[in-house]
Amino acid sequence: MNIQLNTVHFTADQKLTDFVNKKVSKLDTYLEGIIGAEVILKVVKPETVNNKIAEIKLSIPGYDNLFAEKQADTFEEAIDLAIEAVRRQLTKVKEKVKDK
Repeated sequence: MNIQLNTVHFTADQKLTDFVNKKVSKLDTYLEGIIGAEVILKVVKPETVNNKIAEIKLSIPGYDNLFAEKQADTFEEAIDLAIEAVRRQLTKVKEKVKDK
């Protein structure tokens, strides 16, 4: 799976990049054939709390892209929430594949 990380209004350190790659690469266990993932991390209004946004878009052949966007106090928390939302979508896609 090709993982592309984009950051808006900040530069991600290596620790955050590694965290994203580790979490997103685990999505392969839920559904094989994921071509790529685009992760976008944003900071909105830096002086406020709950200002980190993580967006994840998965490309799967034969299906529309799966997408999740979550907001939290830290990027790690936002990524975890977005991963969980995408994981639920992958489970639904997998069930549809089994039914065919």
